[in-house]
Amino acid sequence: MTASPAPLWQPDADRVAAARITRFQAWAAERYGAPAEGGYVALHRWSVDELETFWRAVADWFDVRFSTPYEQVIGDRSMPGAQWFTGATLNYAEHALRAAEDPARAQEPALIHVDETHEATPVSWSELRRQVGALAAELRALGVRPGDRVSGYLPNIPEAVTALLATAAVGAVWTSCAPDFGARSVLDRFQQVEPVVLFTVDGYRYGGKEHDRRDTVAELRRELPTLRAVVHIPLLGTSAPEGALSWADVISPDAEPAEPVFEQVPFDHPLWVLYSSGTTGLPKAIVQSQGGILLEHFKQLGLHCDLGPGDRFFWYTSTGWMMWNFLVSGLLTGTTVILYDGSPGYPGTGAQWAIAERTGATLFGTSAAYVMACRKAGVHPGRDHDLSRVKCVATTGSPLPPDGFRWLHDEVREDLWIASVSGGTDVCSCFAGAVPTLPVHIGELQAACLGTDLQAWDPHGKPLTGEVGELVVTNPMPSMPIHFWNDPDGSRYRDSYFEMFPGVWRHGDWITITDHGSVVIHGRSDSTLNRQGVRMGSSDIYEAVERLPEIRESLVIGLEEPNGGYWMPLFVHLAPGAALDDDLRERVKRTIREQLSPRHVPDDIIEVPAIPHTLTGKRIEVPVKRLLQGTPLAKAVNPGSVDDIELLRFYEELARTRG
Repeated sequence: MTASPAPLWQPDADRVAAARITRFQAWAAERYGAPAEGGYVALHRWSVDELETFWRAVADWFDVRFSTPYEQVIGDRSMPGAQWFTGATLNYAEHALRAAEDPARAQEPALIHVDETHEATPVSWSELRRQVGALAAELRALGVRPGDRVSGYLPNIPEAVTALLATAAVGAVWTSCAPDFGARSVLDRFQQVEPVVLFTVDGYRYGGKEHDRRDTVAELRRELPTLRAVVHIPLLGTSAPEGALSWADVISPDAEPAEPVFEQVPFDHPLWVLYSSGTTGLPKAIVQSQGGILLEHFKQLGLHCDLGPGDRFFWYTSTGWMMWNFLVSGLLTGTTVILYDGSPGYPGTGAQWAIAERTGATLFGTSAAYVMACRKAGVHPGRDHDLSRVKCVATTGSPLPPDGFRWLHDEVREDLWIASVSGGTDVCSCFAGAVPTLPVHIGELQAACLGTDLQAWDPHGKPLTGEVGELVVTNPMPSMPIHFWNDPDGSRYRDSYFEMFPGVWRHGDWITITDHGSVVIHGRSDSTLNRQGVRMGSSDIYEAVERLPEIRESLVIGLEEPNGGYWMPLFVHLAPGAALDDDLRERVKRTIREQLSPRHVPDDIIEVPAIPHTLTGKRIEVPVKRLLQGTPLAKAVNPGSVDDIELLRFYEELARTRG
């Protein structure tokens, strides 16, 4: 056993004692036989060894309201298809609005909405509950029934939260896209699920500009024949188009407040459809259940993120990313949720820190890319803003590089809980990440999450410690998909996660589980670099290269060539004013050689106008690899899944010239 390096941050005794997870462990030890001693490590071991007891304890601790009691916690345990809380009925929206039932809290803010003016507008618990009740009644009047799909083409605004909760209250199935998605991208998603209602804006504001989306909305209406109603939200102040209902009418502010009616649905009843950022074929339409999300998010937000009444939860996201759904679930814990609608860097790179200060955020969530952009831009959040209420800065989207940990520690404050978390749209949650009672080590996620038997496996299914392996989860999680939409025999679902190791969830990430139980993410295993028999994660190269001020962003691809060779080019998007000359090429190579290894040094360094991303901001590696192997653009990538399809033509042309 090697000695663990000194942690960057360690919670003090008072913080550990005050953490909700500490209180949960003591309570579960008394009532459910959880270990009273041994801290998080012992609690985690118990949570995976005694899976049924653990989830029963979670349901009890968070006082889940089962209108029909469950017969057993887990029926069939096999994956895919594990059965949870069989026989139970409940409603997700009822739990999200519970704080409104407390007279002492009813007038406190449930939501705080902020746009690019940085003005903060609160929506109280009682007003949110009133709007959800009115809108749910309107949806029922429109003929929406349990199981029907309701869609939103909406930015991150309070109306989107109201629409989601009203949909869930009715037992219908929510699905959303952000308004920066083009019509084709939206239709690739919504046409699969055939919505009966569409909530839409007339446009949105981003980067100081107004973006009119009325033509796109008209196209969506034409191409979605199942729509029975369209609800218009006049974000830019336009009147409702012909045949559309206005938002003001459907939430009837002048009517007597209707007590919301929460349809009691089976535990495994669909709550929402999320879409994977799959880059080929149609996006996978992932269906998660009301009960599964309720339990998983209570655990994740109430124990791991340590959220509850008095907290303010901010995560920069759009309605097209699972983090928006996760953010809305902050309401379950009685937390005030902060909704920011706008550019992450407007009017300047440090804008998100200004919003955190303005709203009194206690948990500040963002992307690793934003943290690194702030570092590169010389932002000083702790100096320029009062961030004293921020207890935790959490990051996701990609692994937070070691320099990102150091920057947050140095530039926000030294006594800062930094939670790099990793999971996926597929479970709308985290496999590993935040634990308020554990130390933070640079470049590492604190631990695997409760109830998640996370392991790193070699190709033969042997668990590894201290070595790179495939991220697998060997036991079911309640928020795993109940199915994919339009996948009647389940084959697409099985192929996505269970092909390599039958009965075990393989996520498609390379990870290392350290000897002190933390987790290091190395990037996607399907785009792994494998040179001279050594597997390397692309994120290691990005982290090293993007420390250089001249490199704005990079993309590395490894290609097995027909002659048995291996070509590994590095594509670089340069900062303004930088030039890819011999000196910069040499410094890139030297940086990689010294910080990683000679094996990581690319064969070629090639300047590109920009790096292509998925609509959720992930670098596109696998389709670029396919293009460089000669696959035609139309077959290598679904155009609706990419932020700028034109950027991919460069790689298609490069393959031609190399061929």
